Formats: sequence, C-alpha cells, structure tokens
Amino acid sequence: MAEVQQTLQSLSLLRTLPVAMAEDDNVIASVPESDVPSSSFSVLSWEQVQRLDIILTETIPIHGRGNFPTLEVKPRQIVKAVSSRMEESKIRVRDVRLNGSAASHVLHEDSGLGYKDLDLIFCADLKGETEFQIVKDIVLDCLLDFLPQGVNKEKITPLTLKEAYVQKMVKVCNDSDRWSLISLSNNRGKNVELKFVDSLRRQFEFSVDSFQIKLDSLLLFYECSENPMANAFHPTIIGESMYGDFSVALEHLRNKMICTRNPEEIRGGGLLKYCHLLVRGFRAASESEMKSLQRYMCSRFFIDFSDINEQQRKLESYLQNHFVGLEDRKYDYLMTLHGVVNESTVCLMGHERRQTLGLIAMLAVRVLAEQNVIPNVANVTCYYQPAPYVTDGNFSNYYIAQMKSFMESERGNMALQSPFTAATGISSKKVHYGQLAATTVNYNAVQFELKVEEP
Repeated sequence: MAEVQQTLQSLSLLRTLPVAMAEDDNVIASVPESDVPSSSFSVLSWEQVQRLDIILTETIPIHGRGNFPTLEVKPRQIVKAVSSRMEESKIRVRDVRLNGSAASHVLHEDSGLGYKDLDLIFCADLKGETEFQIVKDIVLDCLLDFLPQGVNKEKITPLTLKEAYVQKMVKVCNDSDRWSLISLSNNRGKNVELKFVDSLRRQFEFSVDSFQIKLDSLLLFYECSENPMANAFHPTIIGESMYGDFSVALEHLRNKMICTRNPEEIRGGGLLKYCHLLVRGFRAASESEMKSLQRYMCSRFFIDFSDINEQQRKLESYLQNHFVGLEDRKYDYLMTLHGVVNESTVCLMGHERRQTLGLIAMLAVRVLAEQNVIPNVANVTCYYQPAPYVTDGNFSNYYIAQMKSFMESERGNMALQSPFTAATGISSKKVHYGQLAATTVNYNAVQFELKVEEP
C-alpha cells in the first residue's frame, strides 16, 4: 500500500502543489510557472474534480439499432479498455483528454453550453493506415466485451457491431491533420465520441469550447487507490485552453462571450456553432470585430458546403444532433442563421445567396409545422417571388430564371419567398385561387408567404 501511495504522490502530486483553494467552485488556481510553462494551463479545483469524477463514473447507455441490446458503460471503462488495447497493439497513447461541452461543464457548471456529447481524445501515434484500422478494430472489439451476459457473441462480426452501435465514423489524413472519430449512438443525443489524434492543426472553434482536461492522473488514481477521493486527497488534474490564455477563455465562458480567431481555418467556418451560441444567450466580445469575422465564417462555410444539397444535409444533421430536447429553439436558431447569412455573405452570386436563404427559411417553416404553429405543410410550395424591380427592362434576366427553382423536403415541396416582410404576432390568412390557395403566416415578426396545393 505504501508503494501505491508513493506512486500516486509522485505522479499526481496529491495536493503537494501550492494550489490556491477558493470557496467559489468556478475559481481555477494557477499552476506554478516552474511546473507549467504556459498560461494556457491550470489546475482544477476540488469542486471541478468532483464534477469530472461524476462524468467519468456515470453510466451512459449506448443504444443498439434493431434488436441489439443497450450497452450500459461508464466512460472510465471505455477509456481503460481502449487505451490498454492500443498499448498492447504497440500504439503509444500520449495522453487521454476530455474535450468539448463536457469539459466546459466541469470548469463552469452553469456554462450555458449544455452538456450533451462526451468527447474523449486519445492523443496517439497514428503514422499510417494500419494504425487507423487497428484503432477501429479495437473500439469494435471493446463493444463486444460490453454486451450483456447471455448474448451469443460468437457470430457477431465487427461489421455487425458497427451497424448496430456506431452513429458515424470520420477519418482525416492530410499534411496538417491526422485523426479519426468514432461516435457511439445514444438516442437522447448524449453520444460518446472517441477521437484518435496524431496531429490536429485547429483544435477549437471558439474560446468557450477550447478546453481540454487531461485525465491520466485521475485514471491512475482509479486504478491504484483503495481510498476514495477527498478534498485533501485527490490527484492534481490539469486543464488546458487550446485558444491560449486559460484565464481569458474561462472568463469568456463565465460571461457568455463569443471570441475566436481566424475562423477561416475551421471547417464550416464555425458558422453553425456561432449562431448556436447566439441563441443560447452568448454575445460577441467585440461587436465590430465579430461583424468582420462573420464574413469569414460565411465564406468558409460556402467553400466547404458549396452545393445546396450539401448545405441541406449539413443543416438537418446539425439540427438533429444539437437540439435533442430543445426542439423549441430550432426556429430561433434558423432565423438567427438566416440573419447572419443574409447580412454577412459576400462570396456568393445573387441567385446562390437567395437559394441558401430559401433553404434556411424552408427548414424554419418545417419546424413551425412540426410544432403545430402553422398548418401541416405536406402540400406546401413556398417559392421566390420576383421583386418589383425584376420587371425593369434593364434588369438581367439571368436572375429571373433562377427564381423559378424550388427545393424539395421530406414533407413536401417547400421554399420561402424572400425577402421577408415584417409582421407582428401569429396570424394566418388564406385566399383561394381555384386549385391553389395562398396562405400568409405571421410569426415572430417574420411573414411566410406559402402557396398550398389543395388535395
């Protein structure tokens, strides 16, 4: 036992660092400069360690498709199983980290970001395709071990496990980025995301989601200590802000401030996350600077998702993954996104811009219909009405032809007249034209002009 305690004391420092404790659980004590060479690091307080412990030890269901049973696992079990098998396969794991909204929740309980996905990062040496394949096989093999007792595992193949429990897989290999992602399904939107990173040039979108918490000392404590953690006896756990200065990023999180740099480096420009932060009550640290950055966000988004069908798939996927249990916020989110795209998009031709705005508005109409704010839209066609100046003989007819296009959705043919006209409250008016009916729906100062084909 003495050897165990000595190991713990040397590896996790066990309160030997001169860490300043405070009654406020949001206070993070700085690590002495001799131990940590950068202001981007900090030591977690006891209250934060307790929140981290809850996250790693709570049971999370991984739901299977079809008749496959639900797996009941704890994050600490997944990390131990995966990392130990990686070491056995001669893949060195440099460290394991908690990332994303869960890390922000640990550092500041009332972060305003919500705590959905559990993002776990395995920093490892992944030099070739062989290592990526081994990691994938290891994760699927671990899922097999987590199956309940009584399940016949002999005939279950890795492909079967992938189809049953994996929501998505991503692999990126280029000059600057080498990483893969395996996301395990959870019907309540609390997916367990395992990210295996050899190198990643950009590791954050905004300062408030830039935190990573190193888990190695806590995982070692779980393995070695026979005594439970306490205020005077727990491992020293290091947090890091990939944005830069830890205290500045934490201040942004506490005050719900939006701050980033070089959004053109982010896939999608951070546009969707930016609008999500706005809807959650975050505000720009600098309004003038953010207005400029919005243009970069929009430009990068339309570079990465240039096709209207790609944009629709991306938006629908974002709504599905980030608004579980928050369906009432979808409309506000889409209208916020509509406003940002309308104001800050400078890289698209006129008809492309209108097409994207129409797509966003179409999704907003669908959301209102799903919430029964407006009638069922299964037979609705909303389309662009040419503005009065289109009839001017000097106006290019290149845009008139594009006005006639429309997009299809799962619920029917829908696109939205643009630009929107102001209105107040919720009301509707239907005027019949033979087999067609025109319906105007006013909701939250937005007027939707729909044309409904009567069945």
